[in-house]
Amino acid sequence: MELMGQVEHHDQLRAWARGDITAEAAVELLIRAFGGRFADRGNAWVVPDEPSAWVDWEKIPEWTGGLSGGERRFLLLAASLGGGEPADLSDVSMLDYALQDLLLDALRHAGGRRVF
Repeated sequence: MELMGQVEHHDQLRAWARGDITAEAAVELLIRAFGGRFADRGNAWVVPDEPSAWVDWEKIPEWTGGLSGGERRFLLLAASLGGGEPADLSDVSMLDYALQDLLLDALRHAGGRRVF
């Protein structure tokens, strides 16, 4: 995805989530981790409706089979925060430190601290 198109797409996802702090936090996780590739169009859970794309959190668990363990754990935690299936919080211990920090920021944001 070209950079300008990617920025616009991320802005659409942020606009869709705006006002729901848990969705805001979860969208930021998708955008900020792994180079933003899990927020890209083409992922089964990213619905490219006009005028704003949105995330179907409940689809994420169905589509994590071909991912690494860290990617899968991270996506399931993001999906849970966004309103999908509950995740196993012990998975946090198996994420690298950068992803742990990002997840902690998302939890703070979801708790009302408006980190993002």
